[in-house]
Amino acid sequence: MTNTPTRPLTLRDVSEASGVSEMTVSRVLRNRGDVSEATRERVLKAARELGYVPNKIAGALASQRVNLVGVVIPSLSNMVFPNVMTGINEVLSKTDLQPVVGVTDYNPETEERVLYEMLSWRPSGVIIAGLEHSDAARAMMVAAGIPIVEIMDVDGKCVDSMVGISHRRAGREMAQAIIKQGYKRIGFLGTKMPMDHRARKRFEGFTEALAKAGIEIADQEFYSGGSALLKGRELTQELLERTPDLDFIYYSNDMIGAGGMLWLLEQGIDIPGQIGLAGFNGVELLDGLPRQLATMDACRKEIGQKAAEIIAARNDADSPDPERIVELTPRIAFGDTLKRY
Repeated sequence: MTNTPTRPLTLRDVSEASGVSEMTVSRVLRNRGDVSEATRERVLKAARELGYVPNKIAGALASQRVNLVGVVIPSLSNMVFPNVMTGINEVLSKTDLQPVVGVTDYNPETEERVLYEMLSWRPSGVIIAGLEHSDAARAMMVAAGIPIVEIMDVDGKCVDSMVGISHRRAGREMAQAIIKQGYKRIGFLGTKMPMDHRARKRFEGFTEALAKAGIEIADQEFYSGGSALLKGRELTQELLERTPDLDFIYYSNDMIGAGGMLWLLEQGIDIPGQIGLAGFNGVELLDGLPRQLATMDACRKEIGQKAAEIIAARNDADSPDPERIVELTPRIAFGDTLKRY
């Protein structure tokens, strides 16, 4: 039989268990005031044994904020965002701030609801993926009066601060690398883009660079759903059955690129001699494949770190005001699937 408490624990419970006043307990738990180390240890030991958790709402009523940082991302299944979260957590773990995650599934209405709930708790800041938001979401962020950092993208105007890469530039640079190696019959395979704004911008930069060199996309295929290996295999086969003279395929992400590469290797097709391949994101999970897929690192962990540093600095009265616009520079990894002359 479990011993379930009939009421929430209070400072008085910790006070009685540790043998010190409620004021002293409060000082210890808030890490404020001059308290001896022995007393501090006694109070903390009593709190741990009781399972006491301070009521942060009461403190928030006075300070008008809690030590939470809302992190709004579109997906937990996309391998991009765990790396971003790792970077955020590395920085915030050294502060009093704690990240709380909301997921939007790339849906603007869901993003509005997640933001509304997060902002109602008066967090110390918000880190949110992307620069494209509904008017209502943007209005909430502008009115919040807290640090807002939009991440992953710098191709646009931010509400307050932004950290990311230029996806148009990333697309252009990959196209230029492909052209330089002599590929001319180029196909594209990627996600349907109305909601994936960053993939859209990469595709725009990619096609602009090709057009500048007098090259048009020879064939293209767009899909909805998860970025899976199976999808890459199926769509690569469809693309080449339809346009067998392609000599390069650019994928909107590494996972479908890896699926395409595995299918091509099974067919005995020479990579990168007969056909070259490239993806995007620099996913470490794929390092054990038979060939190293050409890709471009999206600076995921660093984006998380820089965003968290902005939030932490702006919540620290002693820190100078940080840079509000941080553009990181991804680099192409040629791997084994993009020729280098």
